Amino acid sequence: MAFLEERERKLRVLARIGERLNAQNITWALGASALLYLKGLVPDFSDLDIMIKEEDAQRAQGVFAALGHQLPAEQRPGFKTRYYRAFQIEGVAVDVMAGFTILFQGEEHYFPLKKEAITDYQELEGVLIPLQSLGEWRKYYELMGRWNKVEIIDRRRPPVS
Repeated sequence: MAFLEERERKLRVLARIGERLNAQNITWALGASALLYLKGLVPDFSDLDIMIKEEDAQRAQGVFAALGHQLPAEQRPGFKTRYYRAFQIEGVAVDVMAGFTILFQGEEHYFPLKKEAITDYQELEGVLIPLQSLGEWRKYYELMGRWNKVEIIDRRRPPVS
């Protein structure tokens, strides 16, 4: 039961974040394991990874600061993201990124969030949650060497028309 309550709490926090970001007209999208969860590919997720359009990063900072508190955050090796912040909101870890950049074999692979690339949404507690594409995340996971995630995406069943 606690497992379900924890997941529900994370989803409630995501809906609150979405409501605030949408109200501020900030371009954003959900990525990583929470994206895989909402797409029905994994049974749970550990945190929220929010991708922000670079031009909106400073305004988004204010939204996240109002919802929770900022944590000290150092980028892990293998990343050179232009804007990276970590927050704790109602006990949920939230990573906020703009200008997402992965280092692979000595090269920077830069993936800025573009509004026109967001084509999928899921409603959560009456809030539209923009989702990054699974294809994009497959590419990211491949560059990160996260083969288990690549396999999860590759195994997905095509949607029934």
